[in-house]
Order: sequence, then C-alpha cells, then structure tokens
Amino acid sequence: MAISEQQLQTDLMTAGIIRAASLMSLMALLVICHIYAEQIQIGLDEQQRVVIRTILYVVAILTFPMMKFVRHVTLRLQKNDKPPKFRYLLAITVSMLISESIGIYGFIMYVLGDSYNTLYIFTMLSALAMFLYRPDKEEYKALFESSP
Repeated sequence: MAISEQQLQTDLMTAGIIRAASLMSLMALLVICHIYAEQIQIGLDEQQRVVIRTILYVVAILTFPMMKFVRHVTLRLQKNDKPPKFRYLLAITVSMLISESIGIYGFIMYVLGDSYNTLYIFTMLSALAMFLYRPDKEEYKALFESSP
C-alpha cells in the first residue's frame, strides 16, 4: 500500500512534535537545575554518588541497544491489526520516553549533589539517543508499504 507525500508529511509532523516535546522537557530539566541550583541539591556523600553514577552510566549505555530492540518489536512484531501510523507513533513515543529517561538520570545525579558536568553528560547522551531514534521518512515509508 502506497502513501501520498502529503499524508507522509502530516504523519511525520506528528512524530516530530513528539520529538520536539521530548527535547523541550530535556531543556526544562537543565533550566530547573540552573535556576534552583542550591535549593534542589541534597549533597549525598561522594562515595554513594560514585556508585549510583556508575550504575546509571551502565544503564544509560545499555539503554541504546535496548531502544533499538524495543523499536524493532514495536514496528514489526506487533499485531498487524494496528495501522502503520499508530505503530510508528508508538515507536517514536516509546523511543523518546526511553531517551528522556537518560536525561532524568543526570537530573537525579545533580539533585544528589553531582556537578553540572554529570548533568550535561547525561543530557548529551539523552539528546544523542533522541537524534539516533528520530522519525525517519524512509523507515516510515517502508513500514507503510510492508503493511497489508
């Protein structure tokens, strides 16, 4: 089944709005940390923060291949009674939420007493995930054409 160029643009605009909302929420976390810096930090002991930070780095790194798998399952292995547009928007939404979680790890570490450096590293990893798993015109076309 073919999709018109206008329908393709409309569907991808919706996916783009989901991505933009995720990026804005990531920026909101940065703004919160800069505006309320002293009020939100609790100053956890350095050794405890190192352990938590290390665990969160490992989780963030493992999140990248997990997102690829989740996206694959969402797009291709789901029941075919769902239209391609629904499956694609679901895949984008799930990808952006998982990507956002990486940025939240940085926010958590900042609240626990880490520096801006850790916040920025997790934020950049989150933004990288949002870039890697962004809406893709060719992927959407292929999904639409492979649907019955």
